Amino acid sequence: MPAPSLRILVLYYSVGGSVRRMAELVAEGVERTPGAEARLRTVPKVSPATQVAAPAVPDKGAPYAELQDLEDCAGLALGSPTRFGNMAAPLKHFLDGTALLWQRGALAGKPATVFTSTASLHGGQEATLLSMMLPLLHHGMLIVGTPYTNPELNSTRSGGTPYGASHFAGVGDDLPVTDEERALCIAQGRRLAEIAVRLARPAS
Repeated sequence: MPAPSLRILVLYYSVGGSVRRMAELVAEGVERTPGAEARLRTVPKVSPATQVAAPAVPDKGAPYAELQDLEDCAGLALGSPTRFGNMAAPLKHFLDGTALLWQRGALAGKPATVFTSTASLHGGQEATLLSMMLPLLHHGMLIVGTPYTNPELNSTRSGGTPYGASHFAGVGDDLPVTDEERALCIAQGRRLAEIAVRLARPAS
């Protein structure tokens, strides 16, 4: 009887759709990996009016993430648009609520990777990716980058960093994902899943 596939959580926040498209491509890379399957999840917007509540289930797209999704995953891909060189508030808000998982070390030893999209080419892609790694490091996760063994890192003229996949979306968030950006997203998902599968193998 084959072992059940490892669940890789692709958790993202998207406004104009670019990060969602990247998440789908990362998930595609996960699904191309034998022994792994992708679970797409998003987070609700954060409202300054505390009495305003988001619907329990999104009208369309990925369901909202729960802490159990993090606890159950064998690996995590985290995606966000850039907000002044940092991740967007809704994703940060969700991660700020993971203290109980941190106390139990529930994510320690699991591989994780990050990806982002910006409106301008030099809009803080690398700063955002590095800042997204910080809470994951506090959780004891193992950071997985995008190595230069991917030739697209040298050929891209838009997004793409060794810290994780990125996309230059334009001010109107209307520029399509380029071939290089697409390849890097898929490669990132695949690498994350392959490492998760290796880590899950019993020691010989």
